[in-house]
Amino acid sequence: SMQQLLLIFKALSEETRLRILRLLEKEELCVCDITESLNMTQPNISFHLGMLKEAGLIKDRKDGRWMHYSLNTSDVFIRFLLLGVFERIKDKSAKEIKRKEKC
Repeated sequence: SMQQLLLIFKALSEETRLRILRLLEKEELCVCDITESLNMTQPNISFHLGMLKEAGLIKDRKDGRWMHYSLNTSDVFIRFLLLGVFERIKDKSAKEIKRKEKC
């Protein structure tokens, strides 16, 4: 629908959310891993994750008390859109993911 398209393009219009998607391109990650990699606060990352999830670009999975996020590749349109996005951004600014013991 038109509303869903607006949510998708709004979610893709912010650098932090693009960096999060880039991190999730390789693997499922816990919020703490994303927070560490982007050197941002957990509430800030959670806000951006919420927007990406609302747009249907990512999905979450609860494991104990931790939430893990991954790309939502079940929708063909989303899958191809993300491929196009990743083709155009070559973001090397995110630190290497160093998993925390608690995740």
